[in-house]
Amino acid sequence: MAQGIRIAGLNKLFPGPDGTSVAAVKDVNLEIAEGKLVTLLGPSGCGKTTLLRMIAGFEEPTSGDIWFGDKRINDEPPNTRDAAMVFQSYAIFPHLDVFENVAFGLRLRKFSKADIEERVKRVLEQTGLLSLARRSPNQLSGGQQQRVALARCIVMEPRVLLFDEPLSNLDAKLRDQMRIEIRELQQRLGITSIYVTHDQVEAMSISDDIVVMNGGVVEQVGSPHTVYARPASRFVADFIGKANFVSATVVDKNSVEVAGKTLTLPGTPGLEKKSRVTLVVRPEAVRLDAAKGDFIGTVSRVMFLGNIAEYLIKIPGIGYWLVDSPNPGETGLFEVGQAVHLSPSRPSIHVLDRA
Repeated sequence: MAQGIRIAGLNKLFPGPDGTSVAAVKDVNLEIAEGKLVTLLGPSGCGKTTLLRMIAGFEEPTSGDIWFGDKRINDEPPNTRDAAMVFQSYAIFPHLDVFENVAFGLRLRKFSKADIEERVKRVLEQTGLLSLARRSPNQLSGGQQQRVALARCIVMEPRVLLFDEPLSNLDAKLRDQMRIEIRELQQRLGITSIYVTHDQVEAMSISDDIVVMNGGVVEQVGSPHTVYARPASRFVADFIGKANFVSATVVDKNSVEVAGKTLTLPGTPGLEKKSRVTLVVRPEAVRLDAAKGDFIGTVSRVMFLGNIAEYLIKIPGIGYWLVDSPNPGETGLFEVGQAVHLSPSRPSIHVLDRA
């Protein structure tokens, strides 16, 4: 049965080159509800893998506590934590076929032959590997090998499933396919899961919640929609997706001024008059028009990407904005040097640095 995870005041210090300590994880507090998939997301060196390894038991916290359900597991070795990890490198045995790779842990724990047969076949069917049960790993594709690694973890029926960038060795199309399979399998089994990645699209597509980390600190925890649409900091807004950052002056509690244009922002109370704020404007939330709009600018760059056209537009008094325009095959393309009008969607504008 799955169980929730609670992390309280967790810190990890490593010795630095000059005798000082380097903090890899700083005062992390986190609660993961039972049966949910939560992704640790951030750039290289942000502390996400170190945090995962402490949860798994491969690293010892400098301070703080880790709880699985109502059990504090800080002093538990990895093999008694009732958690299983899917690694980036697959780590499957080349001399064993698919069935024996998946059965390996069960044989170590002295399960009966009948139990092993029943559990392995069930998991192979769940992961789409039953027809490949007697193939050796060198006869499998990368995606199939990753499924074997996943099946080997699931067959042990862990209460917690951990993923350490499991798809980074696959090509783009296989990554897309495997993240869907992992998400569907996790939801079907209801296993509490923690997934580490630096890929924003991967995190957005599979997570119940995302934990955005930077420099060992948790910057924000929230649903994919929340961290994208309402980022808690400039780092989060810049790291997840693309964003235009626009300086503005508060006119009153519901409106701001940008380059002489007043924008009313419904549902954004609490702005302090005459204070300076930063607006987050996502590229897809800006409408382009040849004749009318809030601002006028000049097209500096056009990139046709099939489903969208990506424009870089210079706006006097503001600077450059990225704009993603949908369905350019039907609407046509603006040209470099052409004047265009821009209108940001008011509900999509997010205010940072609010006084």
